[in-house]
Amino acid sequence: MNQDTLVACFAENLGIESAMVVDSLAYQSISEWDSVGHMALVAGLEEAFDIMLDTDDIIDMSSVAKAKEILGKHDITF
Repeated sequence: MNQDTLVACFAENLGIESAMVVDSLAYQSISEWDSVGHMALVAGLEEAFDIMLDTDDIIDMSSVAKAKEILGKHDITF
C-alpha cells in the first residue's frame, strides 16, 4: 500500500510514468524533477501520508530511495 502511494505521488506530482519511479531515480536526473517539481512532490507526499517534513529532510530528499528513508522517520514502511 505505502509503495503504491509513494509511486503514485512521484508520478502524479512530477508528471512522469509510474514505471520511472525506482529507487535510483534522483533529483534533477530528469527535467520534471527540478526545484518546482520537488516542492510539488513534497506537498504531495505530505498530503498523501499525512505528515509534515522538516526543512532538512526536504533538502536531503535526493532520490526515491532517500524519500523512503525520510518517510521511515515518520513510521512509514515500504
